[in-house]
Amino acid sequence: MEKLHIPYPVIVEGKYDRLRLLTVMEGQILTTDGFGLFKKKEKLALFRALARKTPVIVLTDPDGAGKLIRAHIGSAIPKERLIPLYVPKIAGKEDRKAAPSAEGVLGVEGQEQALLRELLQPFAERELPPRAPITKADLYEDGLTGSEGCTARRAALAEAFGLPGDMTPNALLAALSVVATYEEYKAAVARLAE
Repeated sequence: MEKLHIPYPVIVEGKYDRLRLLTVMEGQILTTDGFGLFKKKEKLALFRALARKTPVIVLTDPDGAGKLIRAHIGSAIPKERLIPLYVPKIAGKEDRKAAPSAEGVLGVEGQEQALLRELLQPFAERELPPRAPITKADLYEDGLTGSEGCTARRAALAEAFGLPGDMTPNALLAALSVVATYEEYKAAVARLAE
């Protein structure tokens, strides 16, 4: 079965939720790292930056933890920029786990592919437009890594996109590839050089 092309970033709790969604869709899928979201200001800043550009889909587990994570994201992003999707509360246990969750319900990773497709179908596009990637080589060539003053230039670039200025090069690259096109990245780099 062909995967759905989802133009909006999808935020899920963990890597197994992400892997499950990748079986039914193509597009950006970001994780909160569970409750790690509460400690990592970079993650929340990335989600805010994304929401300024495009609506974001939030799909968390149907348990208390999922509800808290969803509320935390909702407190940081305007409601009109959120697309909340919900999976049903189904009693059970994911195959990879030895015991069921505390509430005994399946998370996103345990949901049937057909149900996930049905949830995402209204947001699918026929094709995703091709997008030139921003690479580590671009960061190096543009003086954002491996040169004198690169930390300050990286901080200025991050802040230009509404991201935390203290991001590592790898974290910045990952964030830029989601919040900026290659052309937007190059334009911002050119403005820094002025």
